[in-house]
Amino acid sequence: MPNARPRRSVARQDELIVWLKKRHGVAHSSDARAAGFTVYDIAGAVEGGQLQRIRRSWLVTPDCDERRRAAARVSGRVTCVSSAALRGLWLPDSASDARTHVAVPGNASRFSSDGLHLHWGAGPAPVGRNENEDAVVNVLFHIAQCLPQRDALAVWESAIRRRTVDGGMLTRVAWRSSQAAALASVASSLSDSGLESFFVDGMRRAGITAQQQVWIDGHPVDGLIGASLAVQIDGFAHHSSAADRRRDLRADARLVALGYVVLRFDYYQILFQWDQVLDTIRLAIAQGADRRVVAPI
Repeated sequence: MPNARPRRSVARQDELIVWLKKRHGVAHSSDARAAGFTVYDIAGAVEGGQLQRIRRSWLVTPDCDERRRAAARVSGRVTCVSSAALRGLWLPDSASDARTHVAVPGNASRFSSDGLHLHWGAGPAPVGRNENEDAVVNVLFHIAQCLPQRDALAVWESAIRRRTVDGGMLTRVAWRSSQAAALASVASSLSDSGLESFFVDGMRRAGITAQQQVWIDGHPVDGLIGASLAVQIDGFAHHSSAADRRRDLRADARLVALGYVVLRFDYYQILFQWDQVLDTIRLAIAQGADRRVVAPI
């Protein structure tokens, strides 16, 4: 009988680790106790090196992501681009911030903010006091205020494409932010990549309407301006092989044979030479490239 408690404690410690891993390796100790684990279970796991304590009340596994650890150190929530990265969303270069973005309440106690980008404003969705990661709606809320509009739009549309959030729901959220409300009004699930989001937003700002993912002759066109100006966008991974390049050439040739004018841009041009891209498209429109008669399909 004297050994009954240690054996039971070891088994419960293992269960505690499994429970934590289902929560990305981090949880508040009060939640662990509410789940049925005792202070002895927790202390035994800490002493055995299976768990680590942060600020006394937070428990993390040794393999817990550093961004989640950083949020736990200030009793905050991973948010904005840091949460977007954890969720696997597409992020532009402007989001490559080495700091961890953390949402903290306005009445948070003093702490060191080294290595952190703090977000004090509350998003539109309620969150529990012991949450370690922000709700996705709040993540988008902070991204709308943290990134340039075009970059934020690309991340929002990435969330829609990956079904991390329902695009139709976004317009019904009470955003309490003009930036977020503006993004909600234009975000869609049609962009095949963040680059297309950049492109369509740039066209919109220039007063040019571009239809997205238009199917012509059984194949998609990234953007169609007017009746006949087709725009194709090569992403980061495009043209990795000669076969990819030949496929794109065949697609362009097919469109030209049908009467379309085809303009193809790569990611570098879209991101870093936008003025040249816009000038090219404007010149093509001025010459009637968007108003040609095309073969019926």
